[in-house]
Amino acid sequence: MDSDIILKAENISKQYRLGLVGTGTLSHDLNRAWARLRGKPDPYATVGTVNDRSAVASSDYVWALKDINFEVKRGEILGIIGKNGAGKSTLLKILSRVTAPTTGSIKTKGRIASLLEVGTGMHPELTGRENIYLNGAILGMTKAEISSKIDEIVDFSGCQMYIDTPVKRYSSGMRVRLGFAVAAFLEPDILVVDEVLAVGDAEFQKKAIGKMQDISNTSGRTVLFVSHNMAAVRRLCSNCIQIENGSIVMHGETNNVVNNYLSTNNILKLKVNLSEHPNRLRSSKMKILKSIENLNNGGYCLSKSDCSFKIEFDTDKIERLSIGWLIKDNLENTVAAGNMFSRNEYFIVEGNRNAFLLVLKHLPLMPGIYSLSLYLNNGIKDIDIIEKAIYFQVVYSNDLEKKSPPSDWGSTVIDFITYY
Repeated sequence: MDSDIILKAENISKQYRLGLVGTGTLSHDLNRAWARLRGKPDPYATVGTVNDRSAVASSDYVWALKDINFEVKRGEILGIIGKNGAGKSTLLKILSRVTAPTTGSIKTKGRIASLLEVGTGMHPELTGRENIYLNGAILGMTKAEISSKIDEIVDFSGCQMYIDTPVKRYSSGMRVRLGFAVAAFLEPDILVVDEVLAVGDAEFQKKAIGKMQDISNTSGRTVLFVSHNMAAVRRLCSNCIQIENGSIVMHGETNNVVNNYLSTNNILKLKVNLSEHPNRLRSSKMKILKSIENLNNGGYCLSKSDCSFKIEFDTDKIERLSIGWLIKDNLENTVAAGNMFSRNEYFIVEGNRNAFLLVLKHLPLMPGIYSLSLYLNNGIKDIDIIEKAIYFQVVYSNDLEKKSPPSDWGSTVIDFITYY
C-alpha cells in the first residue's frame, strides 16, 4: 500500500439474510462451512437482491454493500453521502471492525476511533471519567497518556459537572459530546464519524466540525464523515463518496459529488414544471403557475447577493396578479418572506406578458438548501398556492459570478423586485 494511503477498501461486500439472524438455518451454515473446507466460494454469494429498501425483495438475501473500492490518503477528510438505507453506516461498521465483510478486505495503518451512534464504546455503569480511560486503553494508550489529555477532553465535552456520574444518566446529547471528545482527543490515526453529530446542539456541532478540521490540518489525521447536512459536507470534506443501493456511484471532488447526489434525488433542479406540481394546495382556485427557473450561475445563490428566478404563468385565466413568496430552511423554519398584496400592488397583465422576474435582494441567508413557496392573489383572495415550488442552494463564494437574466426577454417580462 502506498505510503500516503492510510486506508484502502478492496471489493468490500456485505450480505444479509432478510428476516433472520445469520444464515437462518443449520443447513445453510453447514453448506458454507463445507465450501470453505474445499476452498470453494460461498454458495450464497451468487444470490441476493440489490439493496433498495423501497422495493420488494426478489431473494431471501440482500447485498447491503456490493464491490466497494476506494482509498483514503493520510490527512484527508472524506465525506460519505447517500439516502437512508444506502449502506453508509454498514460501511463504517466494517471499517471500524464492528462487523466483518462477507467478501473483500480492509487495509489500514494506525488506530481507528469510531463514533457510530449515541453511546458508542461507552459502558453505561461507568462514569464519564472512567469511560475516557476505558476508551483510551482500547485504543492502546497508556494511563499517563490519557491523563495528560483528560482535562482537554472534559472541557471540550462541556460535561464537567457530570464527569464523575455514570453515563447511563447522561442525555443523548451529553453522551455524543463526551464520545466525540474522547474519539477526537485520544489521537486516533483515523476518526470515523456517523450522523451522530445531528443529536448535538448548534454550538457543539460548530465545535465538532472545527475540531475535525483542526485534527486533519494540523495533526495530519484522517476523518471519515457521514452526514445528511450537505452544507457541512461541503465545508469540511475535500473529497466525497456517493453510495446508492449499496454501491459507489460517484467518488471525487466534494462539490461535484454533492451536486450529483442532489440532482439525482430530485432535490435541486434548475427548472421545475409547476402545472401538475404535487405541492399545489387544494385550496388553489386556478392553476395559474406554469414553471419556475433558477437563473443563478450553476443554480447557486450567493449569500448576501441578489437571487433571481423566472416564473411563468397563464395569462388567459387572470388579468390582475399579485405574488407572495416564502423561504424555508431544511428544518422547515421560515427564514424569509415577502409579498405584493400587503402593499396593494399588482401586475397589470397585458399583451403577451406571461412571466415575471422574481429578484430576492441581498439574500441574507447562511449557506444551505432552502425551499421557495409561491402565492398568487387576484386582489380579493389567493388563487394559486404551491409550497416548495423549487429548492435552491445558498453558498459563500468569491469566484462565482452571478448570471444575468437573458437579454431577449423584452416585453414578455414583468420585473418584480422585492425588498426586505
